[in-house]
Order: sequence, then structure tokens, then C-alpha cells
Amino acid sequence: MSYSPVSKIWKLGTRGSPLALTQSRGVALSLQQRDPNLKIEEVIIETSGDRYTGDRLADAGGKALFVKEIEEALLTKKVDFAVHSLKDVPGILPQGLMLAAFPPREDARDAFLSVRYASFDALPRGARLGTSSPRREMQIRAMRPDLVILPVRGNIDTRLKKIENGEYDALVLAAAGLHRLNKKNVIRNYFDPDVLIPAVGQGVLGIETRVDEKELISFLKTHLEERVSSLTARAERMFLEKMGGDCYTPLAGYARLQGETLHLVGWMATPDGQRNVRLEKSGPSTHPEELGAVLAGEVLHAIAHHTLS
Repeated sequence: MSYSPVSKIWKLGTRGSPLALTQSRGVALSLQQRDPNLKIEEVIIETSGDRYTGDRLADAGGKALFVKEIEEALLTKKVDFAVHSLKDVPGILPQGLMLAAFPPREDARDAFLSVRYASFDALPRGARLGTSSPRREMQIRAMRPDLVILPVRGNIDTRLKKIENGEYDALVLAAAGLHRLNKKNVIRNYFDPDVLIPAVGQGVLGIETRVDEKELISFLKTHLEERVSSLTARAERMFLEKMGGDCYTPLAGYARLQGETLHLVGWMATPDGQRNVRLEKSGPSTHPEELGAVLAGEVLHAIAHHTLS
């Protein structure tokens, strides 16, 4: 049965960054277009990740810092649901919370940005490339050990100013955020996801709420869930959960649906970058979590074997 929560105001928790607000307001608008009587109150929450001013987020606890305070607000019922960039959400959620829906996925690829250089391959030896992602850093170092890779922090506009004023020769950012902020024009080109494997959940929004909000869960799933996004996100997130990676672990996982077959690629490097493993596995779309769990087991076995060899 379709549920229309017209009798109350639902509180939507969100970070206050331009990208977070764009994403959350897009979700709210989508819901209100489907139900004009729906009332949603936006609650902006400053997270530890927003307050952190260091270069490497991993040193302070990783991307989980972007959801910590929002999840606390969910658990204390200060907000009813939240919109996250799924790649910021840890593999294991706090008890009492769940991801209720995955809207259609944006472009999952990483994008190359530069003022001076037309492509990644065009970067000269010693060029300064900015990224604070261990996943990107390790994969890029393997492709171009001649580059100088430097940490970069701040929202998208802040980072763009850093290449405009010459602090960096190039940046690598998630394409999804640039697309959602209507900044496709700054992208020089895209990395093939088989070459630079995306982060788990990159390009996906995760709608989080409390497990006991049965009617709200049904409403969110009915109006926001997209099948392909859900299947691929579930496979990737189970891979993440079973890998047990922390913020220091360079880890990537990306799933695609072809027909009714899910294809999942997983990649992991040791924190020192000396060894890495890239494996792929396919399985029926009816069992996305099983695919993610099996691939994680194989990657962990392989990395352990290489570490011990």
C-alpha cells in the first residue's frame, strides 16, 4: 500500500555544503512532486568532516566523519531521514539505522580537471596532482609514478580555485558532484572505471532512516528507489563491509548490471602501496550481497597471499 505522510512534517537531515544541499533538495523536490501534500523541513547539520581543516581526512577518521552527527540526529529523532553521498557512508551502519532507498545513480567515474593540460596523459613529469583519496592516490601512482601527488581539501569550488591559481597542475574529483552542481564544463575528460576504479557507492545517494519507521521506509522506497542503482549499490556495499576496510585502506569497488548479470570489480592495496589486488566476479542480479561477499573473500585471500609471499 502506498503511504502518504501528509499528517506531519518530515525532517530531512543534511550537511550544509553546496553539494550536500543540492543533493538533499533534489530528493525533497522529487518526493514533493510525487506528493504535493508532503511537508519536508530541511535541518542543516554541521559534521566533524565539515569542521576538519587538516589535509588528510583519513588522519582524523575518514569519510565517516561526514555522516556521524547526522546519524546521531537520526537516532535521537531530531531528524527523520537523511540524504548522503553513499561513498561517505561506512560499510556497517549504527544499530537502529538502515539505508531505505537508492535513487538513480549519477556518473560513477572520476574526472580529470586542469587549466593547463588537456588530459591526464598530457601531464609532464613532476606535475602536481591534487587528491586526498588513498584509493585514487595509489591507483594513480601505479599509472604515473612520475607525478607529485599532493593532498587537497575543501568543497568543490575551493578546489577549483586551487587549480585556477596554480597551486596544482591538475585535480581528480568524482564526476557525480560536478554534474550535480552543473560544473561539467570544468571537466577535461573522464577516467575509464576499469582503469581508475571508483569508490564504493560513488555517484549513488543513500537515503538513511530508522529501521522502525516502516511507513516512511515504504514511502521512500516506493518513490525514490531505482532498481539498477539498488542492485549495484548493495553488491558494492557488501564488498565494503566484508573487506572491513578503514579510512587508511586504499579500497575500490564498482558494479555494473548487464542483462540480469551483475559484474563487480574489487581492488585493494596495502597501506604502504607496495602490493595491490584487482579481481572481478559476476553473478545473478538476484543475489547482489552474495556477489559482494564472495569477491571480498577472494580479494582478502589474494592480498594476504601476496603479503606473505
